[in-house]
Amino acid sequence: MADPLITDPLDPSGPRAATVPLTIGSAGTPLPGVLHVPAGPGPHPVLILLHGFPGNERNFDLAHAARRAGYASLVFHYRGSWGAGGSWSWAHVLEDAAAAVTATRDPATVAAWRLDPDRLAVVGHSAGGFAALMTAAALPPVAAAGSIAGFDFGAVAAACRADPALAATYVEAWRDELLPLAGTSAEDLVAEMLAAGDAYRLTGLADRLAGRPVLLVGAGLDTVAPPEVHHLPLVEAYAAQPGSLLEHHVLDTDHALADQRVALARTLIGFLDRRLG
Repeated sequence: MADPLITDPLDPSGPRAATVPLTIGSAGTPLPGVLHVPAGPGPHPVLILLHGFPGNERNFDLAHAARRAGYASLVFHYRGSWGAGGSWSWAHVLEDAAAAVTATRDPATVAAWRLDPDRLAVVGHSAGGFAALMTAAALPPVAAAGSIAGFDFGAVAAACRADPALAATYVEAWRDELLPLAGTSAEDLVAEMLAAGDAYRLTGLADRLAGRPVLLVGAGLDTVAPPEVHHLPLVEAYAAQPGSLLEHHVLDTDHALADQRVALARTLIGFLDRRLG
């Protein structure tokens, strides 16, 4: 079998691979997306890739690698980010992720691009990892989920309640990330996180994700989402569930996994092949 990190597969007897725009409607706002469609007649399993806050790393390398491996891969922007209409908020990120699931399961989209809506995975990076796990927990049609250097907003909210000065450090840190975003402020985002509290705690999703494949990838040098706070507690909680289908890894790299992208792609594709392929 061809290595999807090296070789573009060609199927001369069927449709060629394609990269096509896919607009996602969320609360009346059109969100720009790009669907990477594999070669061949399908039906193709589907991977939705969720970027983080604000989305400097958009995971197009993972989308193309997954497409070469036979997965139709969607990358899109949430409301209020990178030119998309509407306003950014954590709640809107979750609503928009759910809208992306609906869009890729729409019968017209399924027929047009030869998709298999029953083999759908949602995987995200950082805040996108948070959104991927939250989305899968809320939507049983999501067959598998993955978090890459995921950020546990509920765990951070609890830490801020215990140490109010910590909230001010997040306001300062997030203020520098707002240029690509609209309709929000660092103060608003911290306030929203604190108001959500334990509802945003990822360890609390363990029972709702039990029995479905989950991939957790931490980054050992991560200073944004340190694994001892954002990764290892999830591993413990999810692995303890009866029927757990958890796979977990810690790669020796930073929050963006900047020097481990090939290893990350192989980890992700291996997980998808075992669980959806």
